[in-house]
Amino acid sequence: MNAFNVSEHMQTLGLQAKAAAFLMARADAATKNRALKVLARRLREAGPGLAIANEKDLARATAAGLSAPMVDRLKLTPKVIETVALGCEQLAGMADVIGEIIGMKQQPSGIRVGQMRVPIGVFGMIYESRPNVTIEAASLAIKSGNAAILRGGSEAIESNKALALLVSESLAEAGLPVEAVQLVQTTDREAVGQLIAMPEFVDVIIPRGGKGLIERISRDAKVPVIKHLDGNCHVYVDDTAEFDMALRIVDNAKTQKYSPCNAAEGLLVSAAVAEDFLPEIAAVFAAKGVEMRCDPAAAAILRAEGAEGSVGAQARIVDAVESDWSEEYLAAVISIKVVSGVDEAIAHINRYSSHHTDAIVTRDHVHAQRFLREVDSASVMVNASTRFADGFEFGLGAEIGISTDKFHARGPVGIEGLTSLKYVVLGQGEVRT
Repeated sequence: MNAFNVSEHMQTLGLQAKAAAFLMARADAATKNRALKVLARRLREAGPGLAIANEKDLARATAAGLSAPMVDRLKLTPKVIETVALGCEQLAGMADVIGEIIGMKQQPSGIRVGQMRVPIGVFGMIYESRPNVTIEAASLAIKSGNAAILRGGSEAIESNKALALLVSESLAEAGLPVEAVQLVQTTDREAVGQLIAMPEFVDVIIPRGGKGLIERISRDAKVPVIKHLDGNCHVYVDDTAEFDMALRIVDNAKTQKYSPCNAAEGLLVSAAVAEDFLPEIAAVFAAKGVEMRCDPAAAAILRAEGAEGSVGAQARIVDAVESDWSEEYLAAVISIKVVSGVDEAIAHINRYSSHHTDAIVTRDHVHAQRFLREVDSASVMVNASTRFADGFEFGLGAEIGISTDKFHARGPVGIEGLTSLKYVVLGQGEVRT
């Protein structure tokens, strides 16, 4: 498409989305839930066709030399398809919050004032790599009564088109406007520029991808943006931590999958237990080929006589530099620092983390409560893996993304994150005097 056609295409999508948003806001819960259940069924039935489309994207990505983590994010495995199908069903089983009135209070004048939860209207979703985001965004748009314009990455165009077709068919079968969820049909980057500059059609933009993409959108958008830039997550092993639990949590947070934004990138260990704990977790990391970028105290413990043997010859112990503390690796690399205790752990996290997800492993209730209150992150956990920071795992049905902003939506953005509140006033003829 040339620039003129891209502009025309985006204007058409915007007009259609605005009209569909009006109809979606009026749709009853049963109709929206039916669309979600139909979509779940169609996803499971479309497995072979989706695999063919996905293989085209994977082959093109491999030929283009995309990194292993990027290729991994492109995969539409049967497990991924089943997960998004379950997400649709979970959303269908959840209460419909649209039209809910909260905080209704009688005022001295006689009027009653409260707030009603309503759809945002039209959201634009810009994302890279993961084609499952197409379904997550579509299902949340349907449940929340919004319309969505989706612009996936060029590397997943065939997969996204196949998934978007299933969404359109499901909306039609349920009697909802097919324009409620539209996929931008061009890979021209100009489409992104158009989408983020259409406040007359789009109410909010949600970017999901690399730091460069999100920085560009945050800088150039003429529409409000819900975003997070990095996923530099930490696990702090406290001096009262139960070692077996700590080993399981740290291992899972780092190695269960390297590419997600909720994977741990930093390990902090209390000095009181570092000499005992670090060789054990280092042995786990060494067996899985994880490079450990250590501060002087951690490096000294792991390189000490006896520790090297217990860690094993495959241990990759590297001296950390300042940039390691704020790095999002998305790979088999972790930074390790010995801290004096919970105070230094909290201070380190608040300075270097991306305010996404951070966890403490402890048996000390006071330390746990301090960590929960004082760590300035969107999700804060006690005795659980950072990998749980996910809309599906949080019971939201699906998530549109993670927000590290401090207004409107924070953390995994589910149904309520795609709604707004408006004041409603109920009277019986009162007038202001």
